[in-house]
Amino acid sequence: MRITQRAVALTSLQGLNQNLDALGKLQQQLTSGRMLSAPSDSPTGTNRAMQTRADQEAVAQYARNISDGQSWLNQTDSTLQQMMDVTRKVRDLTVQGSNTGAMSATARQALATETASLRESLLGLANTTIGGRPLFGGITTGQRAYDSTTGAYLGTTGTDVLRRVSQTEEVRVDISGPEAFGNPADGDLFALVGQIAGNLTADPAALEQDLAKLDGIMQSMVSAVADVGARSARIDRESQITTDQGISLQTRLAEVEDIDLPNTIMRLQMQQTAYESALAATAKAITPTLLDYLR
Repeated sequence: MRITQRAVALTSLQGLNQNLDALGKLQQQLTSGRMLSAPSDSPTGTNRAMQTRADQEAVAQYARNISDGQSWLNQTDSTLQQMMDVTRKVRDLTVQGSNTGAMSATARQALATETASLRESLLGLANTTIGGRPLFGGITTGQRAYDSTTGAYLGTTGTDVLRRVSQTEEVRVDISGPEAFGNPADGDLFALVGQIAGNLTADPAALEQDLAKLDGIMQSMVSAVADVGARSARIDRESQITTDQGISLQTRLAEVEDIDLPNTIMRLQMQQTAYESALAATAKAITPTLLDYLR
């Protein structure tokens, strides 16, 4: 087979173009800092990067859910603690009023008025909202969990407010009014405090029985605080896990997409040396002309 000068030139130029293309690719990677600029650079790497990004989006959504859940639980805990303080004050007034000694009617009326005022405070706290939704109203779309006048429960029970905090876990972030303050059908906190306000003047002897009921409801409130605290601790643990997952996914994505800077610089220098050497060799190979052979 006869090797012509044109064949030598074409072969040389093809090799130079390949070397120049490899050099340009390394320069582009070094400039952008990324291994993948197009799916064709690495189909396998592109698939891994897409999957990792999808995982990152899921983790970011879990983090938003956790943040929202923490807000719910923190607000619920704070409100319950305030209501416990008010209820303890009601209990003190009940104990004071149950003293059937020489307490004047005026003094009893003052106790009853203060107790009625504390009932209004309790109803106001029970109607605390977050994001326009009542804390103790369940999934109700209304703005209040309890009627501010009658104390009737306006919320919805039976369906929990949940937040997904991982691929496999959901955490309940609410607690309903009946769970925390007693069943309205059996006489909840607000009905009982109203009853105490009436008995302070009308039937002081009944306050002993009211006091026992109040202690039972307060125990339910303590249990509600403990329940909220346990769920808050659980969601805090999930928050840390989600943060760790986010860091892990970012590292995984960097391994797929980002360049190894020292290695890329070394490869670029080697590729540049190879290209320059090939360019010099090609220049010598295609230099001869017809005049060179006629000399």
